[in-house]
Amino acid sequence: MRDAYIVEAVRTPACRAGRGHLAQTRPEDLLHCTLEGLIKRSGMPKDGVEDIMIGCAFPEAEQGLNIGRIAVLKSGFPVSVSGATINRFCSSGLEAIVLSSLRVMSGISDVTIAGGVESMSLVPMGGNTPRPDPALAKENPDTYISMGITAENVARRYNVSRQDQDEFALESHRKAATAQKDGLFTEIIAAVATVHRETENGSHVKETATVREDDGIRGDTSLEALAKLPPAFAAPDPSVPNSGSVTAGNASQTTDGASSVLIASEEAIAKYSLKKLVKFIDYVTVGCAPDEMGIGPAIAVPKLLERNKLSIEDIKSNGLMELNEAFASQALYCAREIGIGEKKYWASGSDECILNNSGGAIALGHPLGCTGAKLSSTLFANMKRLGRRFGIVSMCIGGGMGAAALFELAE
Repeated sequence: MRDAYIVEAVRTPACRAGRGHLAQTRPEDLLHCTLEGLIKRSGMPKDGVEDIMIGCAFPEAEQGLNIGRIAVLKSGFPVSVSGATINRFCSSGLEAIVLSSLRVMSGISDVTIAGGVESMSLVPMGGNTPRPDPALAKENPDTYISMGITAENVARRYNVSRQDQDEFALESHRKAATAQKDGLFTEIIAAVATVHRETENGSHVKETATVREDDGIRGDTSLEALAKLPPAFAAPDPSVPNSGSVTAGNASQTTDGASSVLIASEEAIAKYSLKKLVKFIDYVTVGCAPDEMGIGPAIAVPKLLERNKLSIEDIKSNGLMELNEAFASQALYCAREIGIGEKKYWASGSDECILNNSGGAIALGHPLGCTGAKLSSTLFANMKRLGRRFGIVSMCIGGGMGAAALFELAE
């Protein structure tokens, strides 16, 4: 089986749902920005791409009707280029990268594009018309449990305190603010945002604006400010340690965004004079109890390392990890279980920081189906910048799952 290489990876800025700069921008327009940017940066001709797979957690309404195929037509690819939509909830974008890489490895395709998109402003979490199975909901209601309650469960069951969660959240914002200030988000492609404005006579006009930066980073926040925020999902119970500890400040932001990744075989790289960035190595998915879905990475990452005859020491010495911060409680628990829970591995300014070293979803947002591709694009940029050999992307997944993928810096 041949190798699959990531040639280029880009993303739009991640902007707050409802209140951010991309709140009125349709998801296919977000994808269009990343696809055009990907082609321009890589130098890959559109007619050489064979398939495009796009992850989306709630593929309906504005992001329905197979947005993977719509993105092909929206962005001027030849009609011969096929498209698909992939859904593994929070890992959808990563799943798209893996499936596209496997196409290349198997010889089905020579050049593919993978990515993810989510407009949480236009399509609400849970979808517009959720209809749970009544019998399943009665027999196993945790199938449809609130993600916030799962974060509370993890905090209580695994002793993750409110102070620990707030401290982890603070470091996420500090790392992201530093990365933004120092221009380290080189994977960002400017997005053309849609803005609808009401004129003085009551009519509406459609305008556009260019968005170049993530807009959810709060570099000036503090532990004191975070400590004042009320619980978002459960009231504290004095008899239950660490209850009522998950807040809007130590949870991921709902976000709009898109990301695209170009994947090619070695033969195609030579044919089109492309440059290798990283090589896809392996991917695992695991299941866990739905009511503590956040622990998924704590199971997936060790399995991934063991299967590839690596240890967490290899990652500490010559690697980086992007672990999605769905909630500080689960991200911190997973980091502890994986072996990188000490603050030096995730604190801003630490020479040993390998976990989310440009900040995570608490500061930068979690655009659901886009997140796996978004985290990958950030990871690849940092692997190249820092010269780290190994990179891992991992996340928990609604419904009780975890996913983790391993990449290696190309020679």
